[in-house]
Formats: sequence, C-alpha cells, structure tokens
Amino acid sequence: MWMQYSSEFLALALVHFLAVLLPGPDFAITVRNSVRYGYAMGCITAIGIGLGISVHVLYTLIGLGIVIQQSPWFMLILRIAGALYLIYLGWSLLRALSINIDPSFEQASNTPLSRSKAFMTGFMTNALNPKATIFFLAIFTTLVSPTTPMKVQFAYGVWMCSVNALWFMLVAVLFSRPIIRQQFLKMGKKFERVMGLILIALALKLLFTHL
Repeated sequence: MWMQYSSEFLALALVHFLAVLLPGPDFAITVRNSVRYGYAMGCITAIGIGLGISVHVLYTLIGLGIVIQQSPWFMLILRIAGALYLIYLGWSLLRALSINIDPSFEQASNTPLSRSKAFMTGFMTNALNPKATIFFLAIFTTLVSPTTPMKVQFAYGVWMCSVNALWFMLVAVLFSRPIIRQQFLKMGKKFERVMGLILIALALKLLFTHL
C-alpha cells in the first residue's frame, strides 16, 4: 500500500525540506541556544521545534485546518500571537546580561537554561508560527490527495516532525563546535542583541507583510 503513495510522499518531503532550509525564527533560536548554552540545549531546542510541528499536523489532519483557513480573523489572532511571542523572545535577548566565557564551553551563562525551558522555547516558537500554519495547510491541500488514508497522512506528519528536529540538531552541532562557538561568545552582548533584533525583525515582518 505504501508504494502507491511514494510519489506523493517524495513531493511532500522535497517541498518540506526546502522550506526547512530557509532561515527563520526556528533557526535563530536554535543558533542562540546552541552558542550560549552548548550542544545539549541546542538539541533539546531542536526537539521542541520538531514536536511543535505536530500541532500544525494534528489540526490539519482532524479538519480544523479548513476552519482556520476560512477564518481570516482566526489567522490574524494566530499571526499576532506568534509575532508577540517572537518580540518577547527578542526583547529578552536585548535585555540579556553579558555572557561569561567558560574555557570548557560547558557553561556560557550565569543563568543556566533548563531542559524544560529550552524545549518549550523551541516548541512554542514553531507552534505559534502562523507561517507554519499556512505552509502545512498549503501542502496538505495541494500535495496530499483527500483519498490518502489517515494513517499515511499521519506518517507524513511524523516524517516532517523528525526531519525538522534532525535538521536543527545538525544546526546545533555546527554552532556549538568550540571554534565557531568561541567566536560568537567573544561578541558577548553584541551576539545577544543581534539575535534579539533578528527575532523582532521577523516578528514585524510577520505582522506587516499580511496587513
């Protein structure tokens, strides 16, 4: 049975992977956590991002996606909520204290990030991203046939969650490498502020692009 959906899956997987490669809030928050707190926190953030996608997949599969798509006011609420969360993250970084560099690179901050907070930051960044909402509605309505069994569509969702998590874990590996990480850490407050400004810029773009 699975073979008959192979072409559909390949089209879906390709479009999704190309979208994942585009830098956005997920990328910014993974880089920040990886540089400041190291590989482990970066990976936990990546796992949160991957599971955040499950929110979009689930409401699309159970049919709420159609309701959301046909309700401009609901999309506006999602857009505002997502933008406000990014602004909150960005403002938090702009107000962050200077980073203290530990030669072992095991701890780069006086305020350690808990695993639960790293996970929730990744999860909420993706789950509240209205662009992800629009993306999943688009690909499931254009690339996935209405006759495709629910278990197959669910498998598509699991695949996309996994790909997102794995991709951002690779990002965490890259930006937590000692040589790369040290260069960013030397920037101290500048790095925090740049990442904060990027998140706020993404939030403003999200708000004003669709007004």
